[in-house]
Amino acid sequence: MTSEPSLRINEIFHSIQGESSWAGCPCVFVRLTGCHLRCTYCDTEYAFHEGARRLVADVVADVLAHPATLVEITGGEPLLQRAVHDLVRALADAGRTVLIETSGACDISTCDPRAIRILDLKTPGSGEVDRNLLENLEHLTDRDEVKFVITDRADYEWARSMIRTHRLPERCRDVLLSPVFEQAAGLEILGAGGLPLRDLAEWILEDGLAVRLQTQLHKWIWDPQTRGV
Repeated sequence: MTSEPSLRINEIFHSIQGESSWAGCPCVFVRLTGCHLRCTYCDTEYAFHEGARRLVADVVADVLAHPATLVEITGGEPLLQRAVHDLVRALADAGRTVLIETSGACDISTCDPRAIRILDLKTPGSGEVDRNLLENLEHLTDRDEVKFVITDRADYEWARSMIRTHRLPERCRDVLLSPVFEQAAGLEILGAGGLPLRDLAEWILEDGLAVRLQTQLHKWIWDPQTRGV
């Protein structure tokens, strides 16, 4: 007898989507446990190990109990767990819009075509740039999004080169540039330093990049270190 599929789940919560072209929308988040990367600016290190194994059917039931029809599966790195594909299929079958946020270090070609993949290409400042699977760019569709987290000017110039060389605005729905989050002036900065939003905005305007500037909206609504938002 085949056992029912299960996943190691860190947390499930209902909040406002803080990133991507879906920012501002009510969303149910399913955060999976485990990640094989160690980005310098990671703000969810608690998801590396914390979590409990749950049946996919029970996770689906929890998600469907919330009113939001938008669901994001994140981590950690959600594509490290094979049963994530069972979860995506079940949620899509139930009529939910499913986002998968992945580091770009795992093969995205195996994802259900109904899923919207948000591919987080790692910049040099992340410390994990060598883990990018550039073959993933060939699998992007006009439903997907590509994200760059920018730590400094060097990261921006690297991202600009990738955007132009691989014609990313033509390959996907949106290209997202996000500065490493910086708390209010004079306070301790979260992660590996912070990049002022204005600096990144001005660089984008100077170069005329066809991208979407984003910030982590949830960190402006709630304290940046609050879980479950």
